[in-house]
Amino acid sequence: MNIAVYCASSTKIHEDFFAAATAVGHGLGSRGIGLVNGAGNMGLMAASADACLAAGGEVTGVIPSFMIEQDWHHRGLTHLIETRDMHERKQTIARLSDGCIALPGGCGTLEELMEVITWKQLGLYLKPIVILNTRDYYAPLLEQLQRGIDEHFMGPRHADIWRVAQTPEQAIELVLTTPLWDASVRKFAAI
Repeated sequence: MNIAVYCASSTKIHEDFFAAATAVGHGLGSRGIGLVNGAGNMGLMAASADACLAAGGEVTGVIPSFMIEQDWHHRGLTHLIETRDMHERKQTIARLSDGCIALPGGCGTLEELMEVITWKQLGLYLKPIVILNTRDYYAPLLEQLQRGIDEHFMGPRHADIWRVAQTPEQAIELVLTTPLWDASVRKFAAI
């Protein structure tokens, strides 16, 4: 089993975010669950990967060629997959994962999370999606998603596409216990 972990590469963030990333990586690795991420060599990507590896887990990093050329890749991962571009990177991470946990992050993390939510709404990604809401980071996004439901841009059943965790332990539990999404949801994608 492999879980995708979407998260930031920033190093200038609050220590609580690093602690949560480390706990997620350790929690996956200690359970023998592989971690799949964007192969970054700093920030929460590196923290979660290093913790998973230290706990005996395997980490598969997926990174486009241009980032390798910039030397942005983690050199100590179990597997490193090079892709042509960002689109192939995201597709590969989703394909290799049995679920995903979104830790806090910037535009890239938000984009990855929203894309996988969209894929699940369309029945293209049926696996669990968990949002780890460390320091209430995702509160505004969760409000916006609820507003989308309230204003009928999404249906009420779409609120079940994602789960929200307040702790790393809860995030791991949710990603492991949330049932697969029913592909027949496609008929509900149009409101």
